[in-house]
Amino acid sequence: MEILRIDQLSKTYGSGETKVEALKEASFSVSRGEFVSIVGQSGAGKSTLLHLIGGLDTPTAGRVIIDGMDIYTLLEEELAVFRRRSIGFIFQAYNLVPELNVEENMVLPLLLDYKKPDGRFIDELLDILGLTDRKHHLPGQLSGGQQQRVAIGRALATRPTMILADEPTGNLDSKNSREVMNLLRLSVERFNQTLLMITHNQNYATLADRVFQVEDGLVRELGGQ
Repeated sequence: MEILRIDQLSKTYGSGETKVEALKEASFSVSRGEFVSIVGQSGAGKSTLLHLIGGLDTPTAGRVIIDGMDIYTLLEEELAVFRRRSIGFIFQAYNLVPELNVEENMVLPLLLDYKKPDGRFIDELLDILGLTDRKHHLPGQLSGGQQQRVAIGRALATRPTMILADEPTGNLDSKNSREVMNLLRLSVERFNQTLLMITHNQNYATLADRVFQVEDGLVRELGGQ
């Protein structure tokens, strides 16, 4: 079942001699429960693509359709609500609130949406992420790998339509990187979660069901498992 469709998506910055075509007429679709990795050199347009899919930037042309909704037909406030409810973000910088403990950081998106967290589901996530005995710790009391696990838990806590991960292992050593990748793969399999991930690491990219490459703003599929 198709959950995401990208249709002739383009993004241009500047004009004249300073014009930069960051993304050029990208078109592809992703099915529910699919794990897609996106590779390419720095400045190729990977993050631009992910930001457009996540409603964090506005395209110059084209459409992003998530679960049947053309997201750029929404008003700004409607898009913000849709983004909060339907998309889980995991960034290279963990973006945790330093004054909140592990559990509070994980449920924060739900509280911002005036929803009561599902205690059993949050406990299940804490267990899967290996954070049960750390749930009352502040981010400053955690390792980088543990902080990124909290960020994964926060993204999963809302049961979003899809998760967008931008270099989720970028700040981690090899051991923690492997653990984070295993957890991301597990989230896809256990919760039928749809995941789009940017990575520079070719080995991690091949863990995905399909791999796309972005080069000079052009997107092409390299294949899959």
